[in-house]
Amino acid sequence: MTALLIILAAIALLFIGYVFYGSWLAKQWGIDPKKKTPAMEKADGVDYVCAKPAVLMGHHFSSIAGAGPINGPIQAAVFGWVPVFLWCVIGGIFFGGLQDFGSLFASARHEGKSVGEIIKDSMGKTSKKLFIVFALLVLILVIASFVNVVAGTFFTGDGTFGIVSNPTGNQTTAMISLLFIVLAVIYGVLTNRCGVKTLPATIIGLAGIIISIIIGLNFGFAMSRTAWIVFIGVYIAVASLIPVWCLLQPRDYLSSFLLYGMMALALVGIVFSAITGKATFELPAFTGWKTSIGPLFPALFITVACGACSGFHSLIATGTTSKQLDNEKNAKAIGYGSMLIESALGVISLIAVGMVSKTFIVDGAFKGAPPVAFATGIAKMFGFVDQNNAIYALLTLAVSVFALTSLDSATRLSRFMFSELFLKDNEVSYKNASGIRKCLAHPLFGTALMVLIGCTLGGLSLSQIWALFGSANQLLAGIALMAVAAWLGEVGKNNKMFYIPTVFMLAATLTQLVRTVIAKCSAMAAGAKNAFHWGNWFQLLFASAMAVLAVILIIEGVKTFSRQAKKSR
Repeated sequence: MTALLIILAAIALLFIGYVFYGSWLAKQWGIDPKKKTPAMEKADGVDYVCAKPAVLMGHHFSSIAGAGPINGPIQAAVFGWVPVFLWCVIGGIFFGGLQDFGSLFASARHEGKSVGEIIKDSMGKTSKKLFIVFALLVLILVIASFVNVVAGTFFTGDGTFGIVSNPTGNQTTAMISLLFIVLAVIYGVLTNRCGVKTLPATIIGLAGIIISIIIGLNFGFAMSRTAWIVFIGVYIAVASLIPVWCLLQPRDYLSSFLLYGMMALALVGIVFSAITGKATFELPAFTGWKTSIGPLFPALFITVACGACSGFHSLIATGTTSKQLDNEKNAKAIGYGSMLIESALGVISLIAVGMVSKTFIVDGAFKGAPPVAFATGIAKMFGFVDQNNAIYALLTLAVSVFALTSLDSATRLSRFMFSELFLKDNEVSYKNASGIRKCLAHPLFGTALMVLIGCTLGGLSLSQIWALFGSANQLLAGIALMAVAAWLGEVGKNNKMFYIPTVFMLAATLTQLVRTVIAKCSAMAAGAKNAFHWGNWFQLLFASAMAVLAVILIIEGVKTFSRQAKKSR
């Protein structure tokens, strides 16, 4: 019954936040349904493509969800369910939703360009370049983290290669995911080249998903972990270069049905377990101010990540979503609404691990893989205790599909931002550049470099990447909040709602980065075992670089706000 009360409270509070706070934000910023969007003004059939609201919602939601709202809340559950629940709800409404909605709106008013362009308008060209470098560092971590998650989900460890019968859950997930790619291309061709309307195409797509699942439950696909990492790298590189309508848009749209279905299945499971007692919510309300992952501040707010607030969302909103928005009035549902649904998913993940916390949380530390804990917890709600049932396979599939959609979008964003870093203001594309800049700004160069670095780091253990990803991701959220607030102040709009979220996110993340640097330096100075492993050097140098870049950007932001305050007086 505890689990049922938790999810009902979360849904009620998030719905109230969407209706009242979301509408107030739209009014304060001046959302204009009559204003033409970048997708209309700059339509090119490749990146700028108008999408129907339902399709764009699917793309945006699938891209921002990824594995974050599952991994984060589950790992943070070591603090107990109350802190995670409160941060998912409060963070989603007043922090994450604010950032996502604000970023999407600001980008729509900047020709669908990135946060870097928004920063340039209020904080200058140097700040723009620094932000792009910072964002590219974060995207490397996104690619590394999700490559790690997907490869781990597909890999079985038995040395098998090729199509297999009587598949394991991982092999089933791999086969369905491969079929899903083919299905997405077919959907894209039907709707964009054959003139098939959205409804009949969606019905065909859903039928295709069912067929893919049936095939996958009977025939799996197996490869080594290294082979999966190489395959994923090639796939995301190709996906980032081809027209958005061909794979990214249809794949994310169809993926969203899996996510909605997964959440619906989880809700049914919560109700079912409350009625039948098939599973009991075992997680304590609060375990203490300090746990295996560190003190509650800042560890909780860094670890939950996408379940409450995520800087990666601002890159999606300004990198791909704003280029497909058909009307500003839909920005609230797509930007703000998607974040609140993700917060609900974070609470569902919390409940899932709460059903199996005695198995996965041992001596105050989380043990195992979060996607496995999530799938096991939901399956247990229906009375299943093994990992070879259809519900477990479908839940694992959903996690891997969303990690892949985030990888698609992250790699495309890397391509945009890498090119933007080397282009001058009057240069539209790499074709207008000259010399070495023409090579560096070429889409193939940026894509290949980012994929190579990301996939190489994907070979590290997830624990080595995820802690750093959480800090970088949340720090990016603080900078994105500051950027949108600075732009709103520049154009005379109310930006006061950004002050507290910006300061809090920057304080939490910089504290965590400093703790990481001190911990790594201390371990190396003491000569601890494996202290000089290259993964530790990577974390130390990466954390230091991001902290320095962030401090410089914060100083520029303070100067901007000070200038705006003097101007208003």
